[in-house]
Amino acid sequence: MPMTYVLVHGAWHSGQCWARVVPLLGASGRRVFTPTLTGAGETRHLLSRNTGLGTHVADVVRLLVEEDLSDVVLVGHSYAGMVISGVANEVPERIARLVYLDAMVPTHGESALDAMPVSRGMIGDDWRVPPPPAPFGLFGVTDPADIAWLHTMLADQAVHCLDEPVAMDNPALAAIPRTHIHCTVKPEGVEPRPVPAEPNGEPADVRELAAGHDCMITAPAELAEMLLGIGDLVREHVPVGAGR
Repeated sequence: MPMTYVLVHGAWHSGQCWARVVPLLGASGRRVFTPTLTGAGETRHLLSRNTGLGTHVADVVRLLVEEDLSDVVLVGHSYAGMVISGVANEVPERIARLVYLDAMVPTHGESALDAMPVSRGMIGDDWRVPPPPAPFGLFGVTDPADIAWLHTMLADQAVHCLDEPVAMDNPALAAIPRTHIHCTVKPEGVEPRPVPAEPNGEPADVRELAAGHDCMITAPAELAEMLLGIGDLVREHVPVGAGR
């Protein structure tokens, strides 16, 4: 059975953002799924004020169950760190490893606003949160052609995605190893939240990628290589923090 990766996009993006990474993982014999969360991308017509974190957790859980996926390397980019945390709480038996890709890393009961307080400044009077303006809203993408492609997939996010707390109270969640990938090219004043130790007390597995936030667009080969290496740890059952 080939190893399975599920890549979950962040706020305002769609599953299309992984288009350059998928063939690189696929060429190594991996199965890859890139769901678009409700209200994003091609499903933007489904966005409502009730679309929340729970909606997106349910989207990914549904995919795992309907496709009967197991031993999954579940990757969450940015806001999707919230999503994969909730998914792992719901179906921990299907997850081999969580990968937080330049992502929010919550604890039980936190919302995205708690995990990344700077996001509070993005909320106005409307229930919609539009993509932030440039340069922050370019997510580290600088090539004009890439920026044009990025803009084709960006869509508004509902406030409820940011203010709904995540549930992480399943004891089985603690047994799932985690890897944290930090993109090192960041706007001034943006610092990652300190990564907590593993629930079992082992040191966190933290890696760095010399790219901007949307590394799947600007550095797909480097990202794919890193994800393949993380997948090898799953195959070898290497303990968290080893093999770096």
